[in-house]
Amino acid sequence: MPLARSLSMTSLNGLPQWEAEDLPVEDLLLFEISWEVTNKVGGIYTVIQTKAKTTADEWGENYFLVGPYFEHNVKTQVEPCEAPNPAVKKAMDTMKSQGCQVFFGRWLIEGSPYVLLFDIGSAAWNLDKWKGEFWDVSNIGIPFHDREANDAVIFGSLTVWFLKELSCQFNGKPNIIAHFHEWQAGVGLILSRSQKLPVATIFTTHATLLGRYLCAASIDFYNNLDQFDIDKEAGERQIYHRYCMERASVHCAHVFTTVSQITAIEAEHMLKRNPDVVTPNGLNIKKFSAMHEFQNLHSMYKARIQEFIRGHFYGHLDFSLEKTLFFFIAGRYEFSNKGADMFLEALSRLNFLLRVHKTDVTVVVFFIMPAKTNNFNVETLKGQAVRKQLWDTAQSVKEKFGKKLYNALLKGEIPDLNKILDRDDITIMKRAIFSTQRHCLPPVTTHNMIDDSNDPILNTIRRIGLFNNRTDRVKVILHPEFLSSTSPLLPLDYEEFVRGCHLGVFPSYYEPWGYTPAECTVMGIPSVTTNLSGFGCFMQEHVADPAAYGIYIVDRRFRSPDESCNQLTQFLYGFCQQSRRQRIIQRNRTERLSDLLDWRYLGRYYMHARHLALSRTFPDKFEMEPSAPPKTEGFRYPRPSSVPPSPSVSQHSSPHHSEDEDEDERYDEDEEAERDRQNIKSPFSLGVLPQGKKKQHGEYRN
Repeated sequence: MPLARSLSMTSLNGLPQWEAEDLPVEDLLLFEISWEVTNKVGGIYTVIQTKAKTTADEWGENYFLVGPYFEHNVKTQVEPCEAPNPAVKKAMDTMKSQGCQVFFGRWLIEGSPYVLLFDIGSAAWNLDKWKGEFWDVSNIGIPFHDREANDAVIFGSLTVWFLKELSCQFNGKPNIIAHFHEWQAGVGLILSRSQKLPVATIFTTHATLLGRYLCAASIDFYNNLDQFDIDKEAGERQIYHRYCMERASVHCAHVFTTVSQITAIEAEHMLKRNPDVVTPNGLNIKKFSAMHEFQNLHSMYKARIQEFIRGHFYGHLDFSLEKTLFFFIAGRYEFSNKGADMFLEALSRLNFLLRVHKTDVTVVVFFIMPAKTNNFNVETLKGQAVRKQLWDTAQSVKEKFGKKLYNALLKGEIPDLNKILDRDDITIMKRAIFSTQRHCLPPVTTHNMIDDSNDPILNTIRRIGLFNNRTDRVKVILHPEFLSSTSPLLPLDYEEFVRGCHLGVFPSYYEPWGYTPAECTVMGIPSVTTNLSGFGCFMQEHVADPAAYGIYIVDRRFRSPDESCNQLTQFLYGFCQQSRRQRIIQRNRTERLSDLLDWRYLGRYYMHARHLALSRTFPDKFEMEPSAPPKTEGFRYPRPSSVPPSPSVSQHSSPHHSEDEDEDERYDEDEEAERDRQNIKSPFSLGVLPQGKKKQHGEYRN
């Protein structure tokens, strides 16, 4: 789509479009630089990968992603091709002629963006020289033993070399926007500013280095943000040089952005700069789109999980699977940061409530958090073998029974049910029943943990006593490995597993954004998050009553840990009280929130950051009015008009409301869905104008 020097943006059906009001500027180029381009390390890979289509649709052939070259990634993800832009090709050729290996191609993801990859190894012989140059401009020394920081220096130096070669061809014209993600890419930003390159720069931090380290140490982080001696804390953790690289990148950038309001507060204290724009993370909703089939998919994958439960709890399957709810937590094994400690404590309290009120609801909780293991637990594998044996036995007896019944009906006789099963059949069934006898409790973990005596999840389970006893209404299963459809235990991919569960629980203490609850939302699965996660803050801002839409937000910022745990327990207990119909209504509402998380809407914040960078870097060419930042007025889901699907958190003697109560609910799905669609229409427009073309006051308003 052609761009325009006027860069005025309007909104059509909620999707920003560019208008050509002045001279075309096909040579205005956008580069996004990250260590995670084609190289999956963490969540930044997901951000860049899912956002690529929206950005490529906007910028077309002028959008390039820049990252490191790793052969195993390139072979499976990148299709080599020639650079279509002659200026880009010439800059690459210049670098290649001086011994640097540069690769160009299309990244095989949706949108097929161009990627420019630098081979770090081929330029490693320059490391000492480049570290010296970096010291000269920043006074930041990089220790030789920190390979990641050394790679960042090489990557940054190659990036600024390329940008310099490219900008020289434009004779100083404002043709380049460079967007750097995280500290690993920050060296290129620092060097480009020190060399005064005509490049508009943006720096995005997805989480501060020191914030993650401090939270992992179980420090009361958010209540002491203004009390930390930043230099001392970074030095004690031996990351002072990395912290300096991050902070220098933040202060050198023309525009600084973070992914959430909570991270913006953190950055203000840790990095000493307020973000100019908050750029929330989105998802490519089309990837998860199942139209109206998502309820059917939930039912189908729930049945697959139930099969696993039948095997895992053989001999102790004295609870109804039709009245069993599946909860889960997933992510990196960060026991405190991800809220696993609070979740386990809440489960202990939930177990007490369900037992006291003699409910017939059972909750099975999965912990999908990778840890070091030897192999599958023998008892777990045996359970699945026993389940399969019982199934085969039932099928063989059913086949014999069916044949005898069929023959009797052909003769016009009613078969004698006492004779239709012979002694051999009875014997086979008795042996099958005896094989299900178990002299131990169902295991709480599916694998043999390498260091189970020091594992925080297992130690907490031992402390609270959730050992999957018959009397427990909450059962726990730790699956210390990422899910895979090829697993002999639980053959489901992560997306399939999520669709089969009833509730995702992510009570994180440190979560700059939080893709796990976002993925639950777009798949129509309710979730628990916190007001210390970027996702939770975003939903509080945009949804009038998040709980009615299946987004339960635990207050971990302004309440004590015990109060937060009680609140989480009440959310879980209230969810257990819902009837099946109430859960279906809630899933419909949850799935409708997916539009809020679509890059087609959230991409507007990145657009604004780019406009702001141009106006600050080249004020004589581009201007932006102060009223331009994105607003959220009108961009808010109202409280549903019907009776909320979640029952009161007051403790009832029975976990279910009567069916009569359900029938009285005023619920019109189509009417609510249409109202929600109206509320997500674009509430603002942006604009950047060349000098001499000023907009009248108020033209940028909604």
